[in-house]
Amino acid sequence: MITANGNYLKLPGSYLFSRIAGKVSAYSETHPEQKIIRLGIGDVTQPLAPAIIEALHKAVDEMGQAETFRGYAPDLGYAFLRETIAKEDYVSRGCQIAADEIFISDGAKSDSGNIQEIFSRDAVVGVCDPVYPVYVDSNVMAGRTGNYNEQKGCFDRVVYMPCRKENGFLPELPETAPDLIYLCFPNNPTGLAITRDALRQWVDYANKNGSVIIYDAAYEAYISGEDIPHSIYECEGARTCAIEIRSFSKNAGFTGLRLGFTVVPKDLVRGGVVLRDLWARRHGTKFNGAPYIVQRAGEAVYSPEGRSQLKDQVAYYMRNASAIRSGLADAGYEVYGGTDAPYIWMKTPDNMSSWDFFDHLLEKVQVVGTPGSGFGAEGEGYFRLTAFGTYENTLEAIDRIRNL
Repeated sequence: MITANGNYLKLPGSYLFSRIAGKVSAYSETHPEQKIIRLGIGDVTQPLAPAIIEALHKAVDEMGQAETFRGYAPDLGYAFLRETIAKEDYVSRGCQIAADEIFISDGAKSDSGNIQEIFSRDAVVGVCDPVYPVYVDSNVMAGRTGNYNEQKGCFDRVVYMPCRKENGFLPELPETAPDLIYLCFPNNPTGLAITRDALRQWVDYANKNGSVIIYDAAYEAYISGEDIPHSIYECEGARTCAIEIRSFSKNAGFTGLRLGFTVVPKDLVRGGVVLRDLWARRHGTKFNGAPYIVQRAGEAVYSPEGRSQLKDQVAYYMRNASAIRSGLADAGYEVYGGTDAPYIWMKTPDNMSSWDFFDHLLEKVQVVGTPGSGFGAEGEGYFRLTAFGTYENTLEAIDRIRNL
């Protein structure tokens, strides 16, 4: 008789944001008159930029004509988008990334969860703590768990790298090198960024120990500091140790369209195997490509009009971030992030647990955030707020919290 994949039973009962949605839904049912302001999930609220809408309309018209109709997309994605990404995101920054090292997908979340499939099941995985849950959960689903350590509260094949206030919420190099190292900068959930020199240390560490870095750069569009890299490939040696994942969701508002990409350099070889070829095999087998009209919309992101319009949109969200950060700080809260990322990481008051603070805000002022403990043990005592709401709702939410 077939049995279920028991690794799923090792996961928490529900995904973090599903639990939040359940709590909010239950509250809404009993308090239908209350206006709830959601600053929890990192979903955008501003409409797509005009240049993107124009590209979508044009592509839809093409799909209605026999001469320009498109069926399945190429495995790696359309050349027009891959070549544009290589030129605009990498070559322009001095990173030697070729179009055939770029794989178009339906989003960074999918790639973050799927990339582990090309590595051996016995790999040891290193993640920051707090951490984006997908990194851990997808590896647990694949069986990279080993024994459960009751004392540490984790599996022995998952190495947690604490990101605490004392170390600037940045991970320190582990004494024993993991096989896979997940890094996300600017960081979700803390909102902190990493300098080029600090990231270069991770690249040197990975090359020295044979590790592979999975680098999530979904929030690079929000970087303002000159010493903060937009890509790990700005660091010498990254081509031989790093895979980079990018998203169109946060920089261009594609959460409803779904588009992203992963970069796997040909120089990245482990055990004599070119990992780029493995990812190409996996990609071609399990994915039929992002829609043509969405890839054309992605291309429009890099047009002069698209760049200008999206620069304004990023500025809109960062104005929200500034309002949250300054408003909470003025009210006496301890806050971090919000300068190079659209997330604010705040200390919960009066030693409240992060879930108690979640319930407190929901019940008292109807504001929803994300409990830090949902991102890992080191997130306990902290709370994440996003800047992706409307400006009006953001100001109202902070005013409510200030008056609590």
